[in-house]
Amino acid sequence: MEASFFTRHPLLKDVLSLTAFAIAVLIGTLLINQFVFRSFNVEGPSMEKTLYTGDRLIVNRVPVTIAKLQNKSYIPERGQVIVFENPQYTGNNIDEYIVKRVIAFAGERVVLKDGLYTVYNDTNPIGFNPDDANDGEPGSPTTGEVDTIVPDGEIFVSGDHRQGNYSYDSRNGLGTIPLYDIIGPVGIRIFPFTDIRTF
Repeated sequence: MEASFFTRHPLLKDVLSLTAFAIAVLIGTLLINQFVFRSFNVEGPSMEKTLYTGDRLIVNRVPVTIAKLQNKSYIPERGQVIVFENPQYTGNNIDEYIVKRVIAFAGERVVLKDGLYTVYNDTNPIGFNPDDANDGEPGSPTTGEVDTIVPDGEIFVSGDHRQGNYSYDSRNGLGTIPLYDIIGPVGIRIFPFTDIRTF
């Protein structure tokens, strides 16, 4: 009986097996990044004192995936820290992905005056502070003045470092963010290891 081709060429068999394994790992990684979770590094001071440059975040893609499977837009919760694609990204020295906190939703009126946000909607016609439920985050006064209604299909976001121009957000030039640009909510900070936390 003649030996099989791969028995006669064990090196080729090993190379093909290794190649198949590498392709499977690559496809699995791409699927996980697209549908389960993604990892991002924080750059800049815009989310201090919640997040700092060098923090490594895991963003939960599952709720976005589920919403897409249901042919719906994913809508985060107010106060959540999310990562989204920069709608103004052109590749010229600006960040492609941005991390901010959700302040208001479509149809809501956002007013920033005297260092505080107030959000008005049908449920709260006299307005409320969207930061009240964030366990003391952020802790600094907010610079600027805003009086706007969030357009359909978009959200209003803000960094946590709101004094001066530390955070480029919906207050000061970034504008509101389309729901389809949302990558997902931040699930956990995994680095630095001494400061791991969930969100």
